[in-house]
Amino acid sequence: MAGRGSRLRPHTLTIPKPLIPVAGKPIVHQLVTEIAQLLNEPIEEIAFILGDPAWFGDEVVEKLKELAVSLGAKPSIYRQLNPLGTGHAIMCAKESLQGPAVIAYADTLIKATFNLDKTADAVIWTKKVKNPEAYGVVKLNENQEIIELVEKPQKFVSNQAVIGIYYFKDVGVLKNELQYVLDNNIINGGEYQINDGIKRMMANGKLFKTGAVDEWMDCGNKDVTVETNTKMLQFLQQDKKTLISDTVTLENATIIEPCFIDEEVIIKNSTVGPYVSVGKGTIIEDSNVKESIIQSHSTIKNAKFNKAMIGNHVIFDGNFTNISLGDYSQLK
Repeated sequence: MAGRGSRLRPHTLTIPKPLIPVAGKPIVHQLVTEIAQLLNEPIEEIAFILGDPAWFGDEVVEKLKELAVSLGAKPSIYRQLNPLGTGHAIMCAKESLQGPAVIAYADTLIKATFNLDKTADAVIWTKKVKNPEAYGVVKLNENQEIIELVEKPQKFVSNQAVIGIYYFKDVGVLKNELQYVLDNNIINGGEYQINDGIKRMMANGKLFKTGAVDEWMDCGNKDVTVETNTKMLQFLQQDKKTLISDTVTLENATIIEPCFIDEEVIIKNSTVGPYVSVGKGTIIEDSNVKESIIQSHSTIKNAKFNKAMIGNHVIFDGNFTNISLGDYSQLK
């Protein structure tokens, strides 16, 4: 999670993308929790690979450590100071690369119910897509084993796109192959890629299988993040999760569920929902808000929001609709 999240600016100008809240919880928290539930066994360690300390500072580190501890795991923090690719990022955490492990990129969310095949040497998580030519996909043999990774195929290979989550029965094998990639300066797209380590494992006869997820939700830009918020709220409602704090103050206001409404939120003369997430301490007055994300300690007045994304400490007073405002912005 070392990237700067440039496609989600201005929201990522003051907070790393994996900590942007979706359905009331940071993206990385949602992802790690979902993976933990899918594995259904104790997790010994969670290693986070961060970028420059000037951007991923002490506050970020403490939140990530709290996340690991909440799942009964030891937290480890590593740094990728130069953006040299996924393979390089993983090797920044080489001290933790031993035994069974899951590697995941912290900019997407998933919902999955499959049983992880732990007899395979590795499992690559995939999602069936309608336009496989836009993705990296897996090529399968007659036994449904992965025999090749193909990036944006011009001719049909399969419709199973690689989503950026991997299981390795012994991640030390991947470490050895990625060390070879680094030592021999094997570069694709100007970077050291995890795929080059994986391809070396395949060439050495390691067995790769697929694990198909039910939902794969992007958080790459404002529009898809708002869409992902809607889907996550639907899932949480189905799971009968409590989404509205009992400290919310309503004055002549209506909440149309599902919505996530955090503590100490005040809603006056307004309709909020469906599919809205509101952060702690935010005030909404004389407004109509649906399918939107509003973060904490903001004041929203006279708004008609649909598919909007609002940061922290925002002051908004107006009649704009499809907007994207970063932290500390003001519209009066």
